[in-house]
Amino acid sequence: MEWKKELKIFAWILGFFLFAYFMPIGTERFNNALLEAFELTKWYAQEHVLLCLVPAFFIAGVIAVFVSQGAVIKYFGAKAKKWKAYLIASLSGTILAVCSCTILPLFSSIHKRGAGLGPAITFLYSGPAINILAIILTARILGFELGIARIIGAVVFSVIIGIIMSLIYRKEEKKRAEKMDFPDVKGERPLWQTAYHFFALVLILVFANWGKPDTNEGFMYWLYAYKWQITAFFGLMFIYSLIKILKMKPLYVILAAIPVIATAFIFPAQPLIPFVIAVVGLTILTMITPGESQDWLRESWGFTKQIMPLLAAGVLIAGLLLGTVDGEGIIPSEWVSSLVGGNSILSNFFASIFGAFMYFATLTEIPIIQGLLNNGMGQGPALALLLAGPALSLPNMLVIRSVIGTQKTIVYVILVSIMATISGLIYGAIV
Repeated sequence: MEWKKELKIFAWILGFFLFAYFMPIGTERFNNALLEAFELTKWYAQEHVLLCLVPAFFIAGVIAVFVSQGAVIKYFGAKAKKWKAYLIASLSGTILAVCSCTILPLFSSIHKRGAGLGPAITFLYSGPAINILAIILTARILGFELGIARIIGAVVFSVIIGIIMSLIYRKEEKKRAEKMDFPDVKGERPLWQTAYHFFALVLILVFANWGKPDTNEGFMYWLYAYKWQITAFFGLMFIYSLIKILKMKPLYVILAAIPVIATAFIFPAQPLIPFVIAVVGLTILTMITPGESQDWLRESWGFTKQIMPLLAAGVLIAGLLLGTVDGEGIIPSEWVSSLVGGNSILSNFFASIFGAFMYFATLTEIPIIQGLLNNGMGQGPALALLLAGPALSLPNMLVIRSVIGTQKTIVYVILVSIMATISGLIYGAIV
């Protein structure tokens, strides 16, 4: 009814008025929390938007345009083999070294193409949770047992949560599947070409964001030391894909590549410069190439418009409430430390809730938990935070809500929190 809409508008206006009226401007904690909110937003913009989200939006566009809806339904839809769908979705994190926000465009894309709710949710959770580098660093820094518990918990978690979500909304999913139940139409492009184009972008995303390990030797450090050279190699593979697979004019692609290569040699210590120029060049190439290339840009831009404003608002709110790694928000850090000691239901539950709402970039959860462990955090709550934190965040929740709705998002957050709590209790009792 019309009056419901007007009441909702009035509630928003009233809420903003009350917030502005009682805003505690002038108090040290609130002023500091405001600075922390903008500090987190600045850090997020510098460290994650260009290197993480921009490639993720282009990858999501690849799924939306180049991967047929029938193919997604075949492997992730209602009639797909359940064991295969959940296995592929749950192990995706070993390929995608992404955080809880970078996974969102990919989740939105496969859900839009017809993936069932269960496998899509499994993919959503496992993407940031089963980061192979994060698992290795967890085992090295926080202990081998906690590293093993994290990877087992994350894989099992993702499947169980996906299955439960699928069962809860099975009637709704059945109706959705009936609307999308059509045979896969074979396209002109062979599957290997689509896979080549997709994985060239994925590998650029992975190595451009490869984090520094805790040691200055070994294979992981070698990958970190040469990550931009490796990224450049996959960039060359991507150039081949643009010319041979997407049929872009070679002259245009070469003209777009020249400034990227030139700035890489001119500014070897600032790899972000050629990376940004490459993104601009790719955008121009897709704009001027008709057909699938323009569709690719249109879909990528669609995901950007849907997700970026919600992420920005979520990061600001998370920074205001919880602060950054080096500073406090409105909620004092002593409260957090005091509530995660021991192995009680309360300490594990609070750790999972704290992890669910705070934003953790890839690998940043490890030093945070290390600091909390040094201040008396129990082993059980540490695992609960590891299982809930990287896969969820307040910005993440806002975007998920825009994709699957408020009710499903609430159920998903509750399931993650409960499963993390139970896992923490079991692990804490064992160790």
